[in-house]
Amino acid sequence: MRIDGGHDTGRKTRIPRHIAIIMDGNGRWANQRGKPRTFGHMAGAKTVREIVEHSRRTGVGCLTLYAFSSDNWSRPQDEVTALMRLFRRHLAAETPKCVENDVRMSVVGRRDRLSPELVHAIAAAEDATRDCASLHLRLAVDYSARDTMVRAATAAQGRELSRDAFSSLLASVNHDDGTAGDVDLLIRTGGEQRLSDFLLWECAYAELVFSRRMWPEFGTADFDAAIEDFHGRDRRFGGLSRAI
Repeated sequence: MRIDGGHDTGRKTRIPRHIAIIMDGNGRWANQRGKPRTFGHMAGAKTVREIVEHSRRTGVGCLTLYAFSSDNWSRPQDEVTALMRLFRRHLAAETPKCVENDVRMSVVGRRDRLSPELVHAIAAAEDATRDCASLHLRLAVDYSARDTMVRAATAAQGRELSRDAFSSLLASVNHDDGTAGDVDLLIRTGGEQRLSDFLLWECAYAELVFSRRMWPEFGTADFDAAIEDFHGRDRRFGGLSRAI
């Protein structure tokens, strides 16, 4: 379902425990303004800060943001380089703020294709925020759900596994401790309506909300509208309805 915010939704009694967001539209937003795509990524980083702070205040337990997919390596080299530089700067700048606001930060995805400097910055951010508990912020970097499943199946070496055991394997190949659990609500900005290889296993029963707003213009009212829409869904999980 498409939604666009801009109104005060009111506060509901139950907030989705795990929200995932595909932050789409940075480049298009910049191009519409006659700016380079990197300008859009910098604007998008400001939106990240706003949505993270709002998620913590709202009471979300876990927020997973799709920062860089494995397929994004095929973008122009100058854009990829700028993204990695921005990500490293963002980690350094936001880690003290996360500690101050009791936000735990972790990064899921491959690390063998990242620069040593970026891997070090990730480890430092994770270590500094390890004991924070108000919100778990997960950034998906060099992430592909399908590649994750292939790597987990390879690691299983033909063993018969339960769903929980396979979930643990999926987490282990992505530097993930497995505590995030399934996604309750997935939001995609930018007008597209697809999952783009993001958390396919974890989104098996997620409610999907699509917004026409580009990520740099996505605000707290849009976020609240998505949560309100979530509360209007009849979640069946393959069986009886489960009230929200």
